[in-house]
Amino acid sequence: MLVIPVYNMLLLPEANLYFQSEELRKISGSRSIVLNEKAIVILAKEKLDRIQIKEDSFYPIGVVGSISDIRKGFVTITLQYRVNLENIFIDPDLSIRLSISRRNDIMDLDENEAKEKLKDLIAEMKKYASGFDWAKAADAYIDQVESLNAAISIMAPWLKLSNEERYELLKEDSQAKRSEMIERIMYESLEVGRITNEAVSSQQKEYQQMYREAAIKRQMEHLQKELDDMHPENVTDVQKFEKKIAESGMNETARKEAEKVLNRLRQEGQQSVESGILYDYLDFVTSLSWKKEEQRNIDLDKARQILDEDHYGLSKVKERIIQQIAVMNLKKQQSGSILLFTGAPGTGKTSIGKSIARALGREYVRVSLGGVHDESDIRGHRRTYIGAMPGRIMDGISKSGVSNPVMVLDEVDKLSASYNGSPASALLEVLDPEQNNTFTDHYMNVPYDLSDVLFICTANTTDTIPEPLLNRMEVIQFNGYTPIEKKQIAMKHLVPKSMEAMGIDKDQLGFEEEAIDTLISEYTREAGVRGLRKQIDTLCRMLAVKVAQDPDEKVIVNRDIVHEKMDGHPITQSQILEEPKPGVVTGLAWTPVGGEILYIETLLTKGKGELIITGQLGDVMKESAMIALSLVKKRFPKQAEVLADSDLHIHVPSGAVPKDGPSAGVTLTTALASLLTGKIVDPKIAMTGEVALRGSVEPIGGLSEKLMAAQRAGVTKVFIPKENLADLKEVAAEVKEKIEIIPVGQIEEILVQTGIMEN
Repeated sequence: MLVIPVYNMLLLPEANLYFQSEELRKISGSRSIVLNEKAIVILAKEKLDRIQIKEDSFYPIGVVGSISDIRKGFVTITLQYRVNLENIFIDPDLSIRLSISRRNDIMDLDENEAKEKLKDLIAEMKKYASGFDWAKAADAYIDQVESLNAAISIMAPWLKLSNEERYELLKEDSQAKRSEMIERIMYESLEVGRITNEAVSSQQKEYQQMYREAAIKRQMEHLQKELDDMHPENVTDVQKFEKKIAESGMNETARKEAEKVLNRLRQEGQQSVESGILYDYLDFVTSLSWKKEEQRNIDLDKARQILDEDHYGLSKVKERIIQQIAVMNLKKQQSGSILLFTGAPGTGKTSIGKSIARALGREYVRVSLGGVHDESDIRGHRRTYIGAMPGRIMDGISKSGVSNPVMVLDEVDKLSASYNGSPASALLEVLDPEQNNTFTDHYMNVPYDLSDVLFICTANTTDTIPEPLLNRMEVIQFNGYTPIEKKQIAMKHLVPKSMEAMGIDKDQLGFEEEAIDTLISEYTREAGVRGLRKQIDTLCRMLAVKVAQDPDEKVIVNRDIVHEKMDGHPITQSQILEEPKPGVVTGLAWTPVGGEILYIETLLTKGKGELIITGQLGDVMKESAMIALSLVKKRFPKQAEVLADSDLHIHVPSGAVPKDGPSAGVTLTTALASLLTGKIVDPKIAMTGEVALRGSVEPIGGLSEKLMAAQRAGVTKVFIPKENLADLKEVAAEVKEKIEIIPVGQIEEILVQTGIMEN
């Protein structure tokens, strides 16, 4: 079948297209033209030379016809029916191959009514032609018209229709709607040529007036466009915004509001006090992307590869993201929970958001919420205020330029309330998929659809996040990295990025693994890798001097160079006690920068039976100490008699650091039992768990970080609550291999296994 690409031509079934023979051979690939040969005419989106065409250069609908006449250097093609272009292939020789399927019309047109409309239209066409010298020839030609499609094809060369408007006619499946469109276009076009004529009858006069007005406006727009193209520097703000509003694809509410503000700007003029405010508003709303982005199918293997390239480890997080992408592929729309990434600083919560955007092929926006205490920071200010501006959410949408970015809401646990309202409450609508499709920013004062935005929140802890907001999110924990994971991250990501930042080539500087091990063990103490990155940056910056002086000699960084160049006072990691004593037991604690070991120290002094607690312990920890004391008195009544005339002192070292939480309960109980019985607990044994007054060991949080801290300090055995057994799957394998982990349900189990109590 002959394939004929055209531009800015009206394609409709029952119409005739006319080509010069040579021109047709040129645009159809130099093929010979044969009478009655089938041909398919396809419409290009823009005017291109044949060597510039691509598969996506054409609209997805074409028209099949046949060559009905060849004479005197001209070829006539009679169009017959519409087809869908399923696939378009451009061969190396620039020939076009297609796979097509027939596109059926919706037969909803009343034939008798259509004949009457055609009859009236033919009469109007003849009346229009009567004022010209070629009226008789035109009448004979017009009498041959048998359909509205054929009628408009005759007028096509004189119609001021854009390529997109011509395609809209071709795309319409309903015969009734297409006939209405053709009728409107034809009457408007005829009226352009006879604006000064009066309508014959009162009924026609009403219609003619409407068509006349539309024709005048169309002419004015056409002439204005030509003037603007000739003098683009003279385009006014009003004209610019009129065009932007028309092309923006706004919803009806937003369009009406924008047009209302535009009319005010037109009335107020450029010199008005309010013109700047009105201009800023229109500039903002027209810069937003109002059109729904098409949901693309994401290659899961490629997405997984991108996530692995950017981040080492984090297998649970990556798998959850892949699940989200798979669901989006199946549903062909944005879906799934709002993800909340929680964990210590430097564990990759924020940076993985950028990787997710890359995996999805979307724009990335980061909105920092740390320290935000005003609701208007989220919802924007009303335009009645001086200096009003949109909220951070809509500002991020505007900067992204699309309606479906990946938006990372950073540090949601740092939000705070004030007399200006609660920003956390304002986020409830933003993060609720049932409500955010009509999110209304106070500045815009019109609804905007946020349902296609993939929101990802980050926080260091969930303790300060209000419960209603937390319930709208799925919490995904970012555990701290093990030393082996930190080393891999440093070698694969941190060192190359640092060298690139310092302008050092990989042939000029190299790191031995022992150097990275030294930085991890002696110069950092954290769950993440932010401090490690700073230390590597510092080291690379110091060595840049040597590289700059001797660029041809490669510097290999080892342990000695690290000690030579870096601070002479490295961080001292907590280690187990070398000289164990009764009443001192190793405990485990969670901190915002990861896990840490701590010692519960107890001491009896002559006194009046008072309980002294030091070490900046919070109320919860003080209550745990009282519970521990009651448990020990109950289980060791004879040894506890000494407490009547002695003061009991409980201390937790690092007194300058505040401590709180219930997870030191078992450690406090064991330390007091050790003190009263005089039996030493091996310092290589650590424990964590809340203790109840009935002696049961209750579950705790932060198990992974605590076990990593124990392994780092040299602990060999750890007691944990039985109810935390499920959390062990989140613990790195290398940690579980080096530590014996014993789950317990009662405090007596710990006392027996540490040798304090008889079985």
